[in-house]
Amino acid sequence: MKRRHKKYSRPKRPFDKARIEEEVKIKKKYGLKNKREIWKAEAKVSIIRQKAKRLIKSNPKEKNVLFSRLQKIGLKISSIADVLGLDKTDYLERRLQTVILKKGLASTAKAARQMITHKKILVNNSVVDSPSYIVPVEYEDKIGIKKKQKQEVKN
Repeated sequence: MKRRHKKYSRPKRPFDKARIEEEVKIKKKYGLKNKREIWKAEAKVSIIRQKAKRLIKSNPKEKNVLFSRLQKIGLKISSIADVLGLDKTDYLERRLQTVILKKGLASTAKAARQMITHKKILVNNSVVDSPSYIVPVEYEDKIGIKKKQKQEVKN
């Protein structure tokens, strides 16, 4: 069995008051379970930025491939400067949990998370039970709540 590596890194200064306060606000706004989810989002954004830095000197065709991939997941990108300007909040806005809250299918972020983990949410007619699922733009309008099935009572 292959060892799974962490998808994030912990902060260098664990007791930095400003960072902790910012993370608490973000955690509350997006209804996250723990700060590890914030760190994962930071790691994803930094990976995207690193790819963009490598593509600065490359041809426009390779740049457009990166831009189209980021635009499919809903990030408003048109140049390398836009990619380098990405923030963890931009990435967190594209999570299924946040999209459900924005659409009004749930009253709070915690309620949205609970609906997802209880398998009540359909994305493109398939159940998604991960609140961290990044919703592509094409599926954004295909998000709905699973309908209850009535069981027939035998006499």
